[in-house]
Amino acid sequence: MMSETQRKLTTIFSADVQDYTRLMGMDEEGTLATLKRYRDAMSRLIGAHGGRVINTWGDGLIAEFPSVVEAVRTAVDIQNELAGLNATRPADGRMLFRIGINLGDVIVEGDDIYGDGVNIAARLQTSATAGGIVISSTVYDQVRNKVPVGFDFLGPLAIKNIADTVPSYAIRIGEDTHGAPQQMIEPSPSIVAAAKPAPQAATRRDRRMGFLAVVAAALIAINVLSWQGVFWAGWPILALAVLSALGWARKQRRVDPSIAALAIVALGLVGINLLSWHGIFWATWPLFGIAVVAGLRWSMRK
Repeated sequence: MMSETQRKLTTIFSADVQDYTRLMGMDEEGTLATLKRYRDAMSRLIGAHGGRVINTWGDGLIAEFPSVVEAVRTAVDIQNELAGLNATRPADGRMLFRIGINLGDVIVEGDDIYGDGVNIAARLQTSATAGGIVISSTVYDQVRNKVPVGFDFLGPLAIKNIADTVPSYAIRIGEDTHGAPQQMIEPSPSIVAAAKPAPQAATRRDRRMGFLAVVAAALIAINVLSWQGVFWAGWPILALAVLSALGWARKQRRVDPSIAALAIVALGLVGINLLSWHGIFWATWPLFGIAVVAGLRWSMRK
C-alpha cells in the first residue's frame, strides 16, 4: 500500500520580530496593532510575488514560494517597506523583522508543510540581524545572478537535529526607502570565525600559486635558453595569469565577481596589446566597452 505522505521541493520563507517580548512589555495593545499592520503588508507582498502564507503564530510567519527568485525579491521588498514604516516611529518602538529563506524538500499535510526544509529556514531567520535577511546556499545558488543585491558569506550554520551544517549568506539590502542607511549589526565571533577560509583551502591556494609561478619561470627559462630574438613566453604567461585571476574573481564575496572579471579581462587586453605592439594602442575601444558594461552592472546593484 502506498504512503499517503506527499513531499515537494519548495522555497520556505520564515520571519519573526526582533525583541518582540520587550515591545510587548512596553505597550501590548500598540505592539499588537503594529504587528497586524506590518503582517498585513507582508501578506500583501507575499501574495503579489506568487507566494502563500502558510501559518502565523505569535510574532512569527511562515510562507512558501514556487519561485526562489520571487521569495528573495519579496523579502527585500518587505524589509524596504517596513523600513519606511519604522522611520515614523521612535527608535525604541520600531518593529524589525528577521527573515530566513531556504530551498528544500518538505512534507505536505493539507495546507501545512513540515520537515528539515522548514527547520532550516527558521534557523536562518534567527541568525539574521534586525531588519535583515539570511539565505541558505541552495537559495544563493539560484539567485546570485538574478537579483540585484549583494551577498555576504556567513559560513556554515549548525542546525539542531541535522548532521550537516548549512552554508549561509546575508543579503545586503543597501538603503531604506527614506535614503538612510540601514543599521548593520556585526556578526558574532563564531560566525566571523566560520567565514574565514579553512587552512586546507589556503594551503591549496598557495600550492596553485606556487605551481603557476614555477610554470612561468620554466617558460621564461626555455625562452631565454632558446633565444632567437622573440620573447614568446609572454603569451602563455599572460594566459595563465588571466585564467588564474578569473578563477579568483569567481570565488569573491566582498566584491562583485562580474565586475572583478571584467577588470581582469580589461587587463588581459592591455597585455595582449603590449605583447603585439605595433605602435597603436587599439585596446582603447574594447576597454571603453568593458567600462560601460561594468558601470551598468554597478548601477544595478542596491
